[in-house]
Amino acid sequence: MYIDLLKKVLVDFHRIEFGEYKPLDGTNSNWKLKLFHAFDRILRKKQYAICKYSKSNPENRIQGKDWPCYADTMIGLKRLDNIEYCVGEILKDTIPGDFIETGVWRGGATIFMKALLKVSNITDRIVWVADSFEGLPKPNEEKYAADKGDKHYNKTALAISKEQVANNFKKYGLLDDNVKFLKGWFKDTLPTAPIQNLALVRLDGDMYESTMDGLVNLYPKLSKGGFIIIDDWGAVKGCKQAVNDYRKEHGITGEIVTIDWTGVFWRKEN
Repeated sequence: MYIDLLKKVLVDFHRIEFGEYKPLDGTNSNWKLKLFHAFDRILRKKQYAICKYSKSNPENRIQGKDWPCYADTMIGLKRLDNIEYCVGEILKDTIPGDFIETGVWRGGATIFMKALLKVSNITDRIVWVADSFEGLPKPNEEKYAADKGDKHYNKTALAISKEQVANNFKKYGLLDDNVKFLKGWFKDTLPTAPIQNLALVRLDGDMYESTMDGLVNLYPKLSKGGFIIIDDWGAVKGCKQAVNDYRKEHGITGEIVTIDWTGVFWRKEN
């Protein structure tokens, strides 16, 4: 019951019927909205804000198709179910290694990984929380043509600080010495990360470059029988291309299994 409740809380499903009051999107260039933003800045000095009311479709929250305002993860219930399945198989089959997510937003997926270890009294596995904590990088279009025109770096809502993510772990009572943070761009942190073995790799970097950095540096450390989850397979063409390019180059033929409209995973065979 704890795990089922935690999943609903992490995606804010337990109060979805009430809707959300979302602050103004600061990236919109519409001149009328700019006037609202100017007024909003004045109001914030008085601890008020202009918000837009929206009501989410429960099915979208299950599928991870909306962008919740207050939830600690936007991946939806199905992708949380997938993490639970993978962790269950890893523990059942005693697959050695730590867990990692690259691209954590508010930390919800890694918080859930840690909770699953906690309820199983597992104290010898680390949950690695890898993120720039500053949003996404500008695309390197010369080196990675698949990222040409990518605009994720403009989305300031993706820049969640390390301190906020750590506090999110704390509020669930799940921050301890076996939660390790890797702060920085993946190209800088993953090659030198002090990780020996992995049993679960979850890649959520959106872009071709970020996905490839995760595959190149982490897949060789994934134990036989371990799982790799690709969050953006169906949502970002560059991500899917990176996965296909890496699998082709390394002769990986394990079946890619669909989780929902965007997420997929497979189990490492050798």
